[in-house]
Amino acid sequence: MKTQVKARTKPKPRTKLKSRKRKRWILLLLLLVLSALFFRSDWLGRWVYPVSYTQEIKQNSERYGLDPLLIAAIIRVESNYRPDAVSPKGAVGIMQLMPSTASWILSQGSFGDISVKDAGNRADAGIRLGTWYVKELERQFDGNLAAMLAAYNAGPNRVKKWLQDRTWDGTEAKLRDIPYGETRHYVQRVMYYYKKYQSLYNAL
Repeated sequence: MKTQVKARTKPKPRTKLKSRKRKRWILLLLLLVLSALFFRSDWLGRWVYPVSYTQEIKQNSERYGLDPLLIAAIIRVESNYRPDAVSPKGAVGIMQLMPSTASWILSQGSFGDISVKDAGNRADAGIRLGTWYVKELERQFDGNLAAMLAAYNAGPNRVKKWLQDRTWDGTEAKLRDIPYGETRHYVQRVMYYYKKYQSLYNAL
């Protein structure tokens, strides 16, 4: 006895139409969710602008009374969080200190067993010395952030001379007057990342 095989019935046009509409709605919903994530999500922003070594940054920022997001912004521009970074000019470590500067910092206070070499290959040591130095620049420039950052890049004596000679007035609005293009660009970049971090992170 032969078994009869029923022919497959073709879906009705109306069923196909409903299926297409459902897929379109799902796709539209997915696009809306992705758009919301892209434009408004702090999560996505933090993925694009991450912060590493948060514990070390927070600990040393609290120790010296500085905003950890400022230290994070400096690190982002200096080394992009690489503790063993070395610049063509010889600056070393996560906060790109010149060995002579690191040696001077060590002579100014008690830093345990940290050495100049440590500042060039250990994140915790580099952040400790670099954060202390930022605090020292804050003292020298009376909290003027733009001048502090310029001094971190070009050296405090040079920046003091610019201010004394009125080459630059020390304000963010007149950064274009900074004679060194590298320093001018450096201050702009750190300011950019500092503001970006402030918009994305309430605290570290």
